Amino acid sequence: MSAADVPVTPSAAAPAARTRAPAAAYISWAALAMMTTSSVASLRAAPTMAVYGLAAVFLYIVPAIVFLLPTSLVSAELASGWDGGVYKWVSEGISKPMGFLAVWCQFAMTIFYYPTLLGFVASTLAYVFNPELASSGVWTALVIVVVYWTGVWVSSRGTKGIAGLASGGLIIGTLIPGVILVTLGIVFLGQGNASAAPMDASHILPEWAGLASLVLIVNNFLSYSGMEMNAVHVSSLRNPGKEFPRSMFLAMGLVLAIFILPALAISWFVPSEELSLTAGIMQAFEAVFAEFGWQWLTPIIGVMLVTASLSGMLTWLAGPSKGLLLISRQEGYLPPFLQKLNKNGVQQNILVTQGVITTVIALGYALIPSVSSAYWIFSVITTQVYLIMYLLMFVAAVRLRRNHPDHPRGYRAPILLSLCGVGFAASLAALLVGFIPPSQFGESSPGVYVLIVGGGALGLGLLVPFLFYRMRKPSWKQPDETQAEVSPS
Repeated sequence: MSAADVPVTPSAAAPAARTRAPAAAYISWAALAMMTTSSVASLRAAPTMAVYGLAAVFLYIVPAIVFLLPTSLVSAELASGWDGGVYKWVSEGISKPMGFLAVWCQFAMTIFYYPTLLGFVASTLAYVFNPELASSGVWTALVIVVVYWTGVWVSSRGTKGIAGLASGGLIIGTLIPGVILVTLGIVFLGQGNASAAPMDASHILPEWAGLASLVLIVNNFLSYSGMEMNAVHVSSLRNPGKEFPRSMFLAMGLVLAIFILPALAISWFVPSEELSLTAGIMQAFEAVFAEFGWQWLTPIIGVMLVTASLSGMLTWLAGPSKGLLLISRQEGYLPPFLQKLNKNGVQQNILVTQGVITTVIALGYALIPSVSSAYWIFSVITTQVYLIMYLLMFVAAVRLRRNHPDHPRGYRAPILLSLCGVGFAASLAALLVGFIPPSQFGESSPGVYVLIVGGGALGLGLLVPFLFYRMRKPSWKQPDETQAEVSPS
């Protein structure tokens, strides 16, 4: 995911124009590739895969083929043919209740995603002040609560210009630190130093020790999610049929480079058994700079990484909730309290309610003994909730192609049925594998792990929207006010 670190798809309010863009509005396929890269690539996931050493290459490429590529091409066809983002795609392809479930999952995944993102911020900040704090659950919980509520306060004021922070965050907090890490890693190896992880051909594939040894690959699906965000720009290409696939393949190459090379560099410096899933990137920078006598740079890199994460959080904090708000007002899916806007036209009550839940989740970092364990559990819940939306999207795409074959589309994905079949199977497999504790949880109770993950994912992703749908009332509809008060995001 991006330096923004928030996998936000087009909100339900965001139209994807079916008509061709005027000449002045055309964008090049290379520019779209850059936009896509900035919305997906990040250093945050590098420690997760660094524990696999050279096998990280395999574990990144496989989900890119079976998930990233189908998601990109299928969503491009949907965006070029139907206005309204994933809600319209799923409601037209399946049903309106399923459309609500899809847009709900876009929003609900952020409830667990922000604690995960801010857990990374907390561990990174620890290296700025005191590295020992990186393993403190209390410190992590405190940072999550303070930073999240600060973000809510900023967003609720309707601050303008925040969106521009994302591109700056990509350069400051992803590209520059990534290049430094990889370059110094290459120099380190070039000086004859041994890699902490084996780099020979026998370690290209991950060691098979049961399903638990491969569970971490699930996190890579979340790393790639959000590619459909830029599918709305397919109609702005001069020749979508040729240029969009070209753009996606370039973006895939760039994203893979940003994901794989820093992960390998971390594995050169930090032994896998010593690697923290939240603080691993800072462990690597600390080890790198120690080799060259540049320890004073560690806090600076920490600030750069935090800048990228915070800019992304502010950029996308209100995005999914705005899409949910618009659809809920039109169809009456949420009670009036959650539909209320403040004087700045911001859905403050949704953000505050989300903040209360985020605060409760943050306490998990203080209560769960291992910060890395809490980080991983919340990452899996986030992934599973979001995968529900992808399952619905692939089904909707097949039904729309079958039931509306002549509907105008600016781009038609090749072998759509196969793409949807592969994407659906991969998403379902990732969702199911998420219930298996990874090898790092060998001493923990599998039953407790399944209960926490299953309760979080199924409860938030299915039970809550079902209850909202069953409790809805005609008086909850406020379509006229929506059009006046909420502008498309």
